Amino acid sequence: MSRLVVYADLVFLSNLVIDGAVLLMTAWVRGLRPDRLRLAAAASIGAAYAALLPVPGAAILFHAAAKIAVSLAMLLVAFGFGGLQRFLRNAIAFYGINFAAAGGAVGLHYLLQSRGGVWDRLWLTESGAVGMELQYGMASVLAAAGAALLLYRAVLKGRRRTERTLDSLAEVTVEIAGRTARCTGLIDTGNRLYDPLTRTPVMVAEASLWKDELPASWIEALRGGEVERLLARLERDGHGWSGRLRFVPFRGIGGRAQLMLAVKPDRVRIDRDGRIIETSRVLVGLEGGELASDGSYRAIIHPSLLGEDGGG
Repeated sequence: MSRLVVYADLVFLSNLVIDGAVLLMTAWVRGLRPDRLRLAAAASIGAAYAALLPVPGAAILFHAAAKIAVSLAMLLVAFGFGGLQRFLRNAIAFYGINFAAAGGAVGLHYLLQSRGGVWDRLWLTESGAVGMELQYGMASVLAAAGAALLLYRAVLKGRRRTERTLDSLAEVTVEIAGRTARCTGLIDTGNRLYDPLTRTPVMVAEASLWKDELPASWIEALRGGEVERLLARLERDGHGWSGRLRFVPFRGIGGRAQLMLAVKPDRVRIDRDGRIIETSRVLVGLEGGELASDGSYRAIIHPSLLGEDGGG
């Protein structure tokens, strides 16, 4: 007669990692920052529960009520109570992540199984229902848990980066010769670009915001990085902005000296979280391409315009 051998230590360790990953994901979804020791203790409760399941006489642990009680205890240890509404939201997030992870595991199992392998693990129960056997090696479980942690880390970094970007956005209005252009701008604290003659701060905006005012050849030259070509055209083209245009030197990628075509606006207005700042002491550098691939912002705001630049 064959014997079923269960290694309780491996069951405990694998569930410790998996439960820890689920609790971390729950904390991320809910925007919580739990204590690491409390998270470890909560994951240990879940891991100990899983290790006790194969113990003879532990049939009561298989009841749904027992499983729910253990999971709620894990949530209490990890995140505390903090009121019924908060606790219920934590529970909903926790169970949702568990169900999603379980569904993903089953889907991965089917994806890696051959047609014969799937049918070999189906049987008919006494009640007439169809049973299914899922076999996972310890290495597969640990690999899946590791992948979940890496995914969590990547998603968390992406979320933090997005939050930082959103916190640095403001609405920008630029008035030039009676023409008003509006867009979303990114406040770049690393921007130190000034006009070297007047020490006027230079913000950058996409030239396409003024595509109806600027000649198409100018925008093409800006897009191709051929600003020097515009030097000879300004006098010949006789554009209405000629008296407003400036060429601002700056250091590009690799430290190469370049020129940026900038325009002197009548006024720039910045609206950030209800705080409105207006100034005319600014130049608007024209960028031929897109500043953000997703279009989330079309201008880069000089920090000195908001009083956030200690230099200059």
